[in-house]
Amino acid sequence: MLQQQFGALLVALREKSPLVHNITNEVVTNFTANGLLAIGASPVMAYAPEEVADMAKIAGVLVLNMGTLTKETVESMLIAGKSANEHGVPVVFDPVGAGATPFRTEMARRIVEEINIAIIRGNAAEIANVMGEAWEIKGVDAGQAGGNVEALARKAAKELNTVVAITGKVDVVAGLNELYTVHNGDEMLTRITGTGCLLTSIIGAFTTVEKDYALAAAAGLAVYGAAAEMARQTVSAPGSYQVALLDMLYSIDEEQVASMARVERK
Repeated sequence: MLQQQFGALLVALREKSPLVHNITNEVVTNFTANGLLAIGASPVMAYAPEEVADMAKIAGVLVLNMGTLTKETVESMLIAGKSANEHGVPVVFDPVGAGATPFRTEMARRIVEEINIAIIRGNAAEIANVMGEAWEIKGVDAGQAGGNVEALARKAAKELNTVVAITGKVDVVAGLNELYTVHNGDEMLTRITGTGCLLTSIIGAFTTVEKDYALAAAAGLAVYGAAAEMARQTVSAPGSYQVALLDMLYSIDEEQVASMARVERK
């Protein structure tokens, strides 16, 4: 069963303690690093163009996140991404806020054009705007515009030639020939800055122990979502929830994942 596979992948991740190279949102660097440490990975945050190629080639995965975007950041992302591609290191991309401004959209499209992406993870608006389709967005958050998210994910996977993970009330993961829906998570995640950024990095960590990247993405979503549900059982406000989420990422085990993961393969 998928649930047992997800639990086994969590065990494998902790045994491997993979190096996760993040070029990520500066607002949430500390939270992302702590979340990766909690689940069992080894984070590194390296941004300087002089070193990113060397760091990317020794990492288990490279995670690129456009949260705080500058021309210099994009330069580092492209250097690191091309090095990762050259050395067989998977690249996971989070096009934060694609569609919010022309610059942000242009840079997201440039990254997917110039780098071989293993998984792109975003909300529906971000993924649609990377593809050049109109979808409401406000700031760096998705609007509530309607649309068939499963169809969008399948189309994006085909057009971008990558695994696409679209997160929302129900998370959708599409590869070229498969689709998963993941029904884990909690509304409180939307009350804390950086929970999506951390999720992308955790999905990245799972690619180091599972080369079926659609399965890896679904596992990351389910484990993270289950930990989020466990955290909500202990607290009821955002400040304490952030700490509880880190605690649950640390303590969640194989059996809890197997019993709590709610996923469908279509």
